[in-house]
Amino acid sequence: MKKLVVLSGAGISAESGIQTYRDSGGLWKQYDFVELASPQGWAKHPDVVLDFYNVRRKIVREAKPNDAHTFLLKLEEKYDVTIITQNVDDLHERAGSSNILHLHGEIMKAKSTYDESLVYELGDKDINMGDLCEKGYQLRPQVVWFGEMVPMISEASRIVASADIFIVIGTGLTVYPAAGLIRHVPDQSKKYIIDKSIPDVASYPNLFLIEKPATEGVRELVAELLKEK
Repeated sequence: MKKLVVLSGAGISAESGIQTYRDSGGLWKQYDFVELASPQGWAKHPDVVLDFYNVRRKIVREAKPNDAHTFLLKLEEKYDVTIITQNVDDLHERAGSSNILHLHGEIMKAKSTYDESLVYELGDKDINMGDLCEKGYQLRPQVVWFGEMVPMISEASRIVASADIFIVIGTGLTVYPAAGLIRHVPDQSKKYIIDKSIPDVASYPNLFLIEKPATEGVRELVAELLKEK
């Protein structure tokens, strides 16, 4: 069974109504979006950061997987599929995909500010000031903030290096280190880019470009891949 690896970005979630940090709307316009997702912002106004993530978590709960998410699940009928996502939402999980690596964390979880191994499922709860881990330290969102290390990048690089087929969906390949993953894909492997605006990737071999929104492009590509013998 061929190894198929997907790298998904904000474009796949946008079609489910989940905005990017930069587009998070009126209430947060008074803040630099980086401050809402950085250790510096957390140190300066943790209550505002928690409120920001509580609002975003509510948006994620109300969102539903779209056709791009559900069509990726169909690929598991024929391929060994791993999804590496830059997104912190749980739409891939809710669509049913079975093997997902979150590069930038998971907004539906909290972690200890003292011991990062202490991670908690939030369900329908928010995180508020005074919510503590079992060791007595404040909880924060289980996400990777700007300026923090991306702990899963080494594992992601290893997975990508084994790909027979690599599909990039809904990302401009501008956020590092995730954007550098395509460099680890073997030259002989097929590489597909699905995005409304194709990034500058012309130098990579065996490259196929689908300049369409995620739902439309994924539907088209999955149909093609399922026909292959």
